[in-house]
Amino acid sequence: MNSKSLTGKRIAFLATDGFEQVELTKPWDAVKNAGADVILVSPKDGEIQGMNHDEKADMFSVDQSVHTASAEDFDGLVLPGGVANPDALRMCDDSVSFVRDFFKQHKPVAAICHGPWTLIEADVVRGRRVTSWPSLKTDLKNAGAEWVDEECVCDEGLVTSRNPDDLPAFCDKAVEEFAEGKHAAQKA
Repeated sequence: MNSKSLTGKRIAFLATDGFEQVELTKPWDAVKNAGADVILVSPKDGEIQGMNHDEKADMFSVDQSVHTASAEDFDGLVLPGGVANPDALRMCDDSVSFVRDFFKQHKPVAAICHGPWTLIEADVVRGRRVTSWPSLKTDLKNAGAEWVDEECVCDEGLVTSRNPDDLPAFCDKAVEEFAEGKHAAQKA
């Protein structure tokens, strides 16, 4: 993968207050360093609060409201974890629709840690092989996914990882999938 493999691509990062900061910043840097334009999308205007586990971390400026965002305008999506972040996102209809639309349009999506909670709400994990933070195992299985305990899993453009320790593999695979950009077999 060359260092600018994502030149000309637009990648959305969907998050709100309570995201695990490193699960946004490491993929953000990897995608940006590969040449992509990165856009922070949120149901909240202004700034959102990052977390280092259970401690408040930095504030991040939102680039675009999820209420006006369209998956058509992006080439891929990243869903950072943290507990509060995906829990809030899955309660926001526009966030859930935004996520679902990436799957309808066969675009790659990368979700780490608790990020797959939003995928469950969007009903896009049925029949997919995924991983996550261990406490989501039953939720994902109940939603029809095949849950596995692996560092990084890719199923037809859906990249998932378990926790911050998996970030190197997660970032590499996300960049690879965003560069490839086509998943005709991806299930809607």
